[in-house]
Amino acid sequence: MLTAKASGAKVIAFALAGHDLLSCIKQAAELGIGRSEQRLGAVIMYAQDVHALGLPTAQGLQLAESFYWDLNDRSRSFAKRMLPRTGGVPSNMGQAGAYSSVLHYLKAVAALGPESAKASGRATVARMKQIPIEDDVLTNARIREDGRVVSDVYLFEVMKPDESKGEWDLYHVRRKLGPTEAWRPMSEGGCPLVSG
Repeated sequence: MLTAKASGAKVIAFALAGHDLLSCIKQAAELGIGRSEQRLGAVIMYAQDVHALGLPTAQGLQLAESFYWDLNDRSRSFAKRMLPRTGGVPSNMGQAGAYSSVLHYLKAVAALGPESAKASGRATVARMKQIPIEDDVLTNARIREDGRVVSDVYLFEVMKPDESKGEWDLYHVRRKLGPTEAWRPMSEGGCPLVSG
């Protein structure tokens, strides 16, 4: 961590998850990293991780997610519906994404008809790729021909403690990236199932 601090890098990004990630962020906060010109970033991190660290430790950290419970009216509506099922903890990007994927599958089944969907998984997947993903979780989303779900992605910055209005009010939106900015182009993916 001291080597990273002394490197002069503008951003120190953690490509870790779970306890290792939280330990590194705690250590960085103890060393004052992320409190000045040098920024901290996390490649994979959820709101529950930030909540566990606490805003005094996590403040200023930047991360990207496609879903945050308090992003807009639709995400807040989704979170409110889910809170009784999640013990009062807002859904994170992974949980909300699972909901969105099942809902999208069910929309494709409804469009094909259950018997046709049962008869051909290939037809069901093809229909899923034709239908835009439109729900309370994802915005501007679809399944590309290579099978990757592409959507808007948001760059968030963890709030300072005095900026938060409540226990789960954790992020400022710093930037919105559309699908073409946020995701690698299909032509660079190397998927053998598609060309281009």
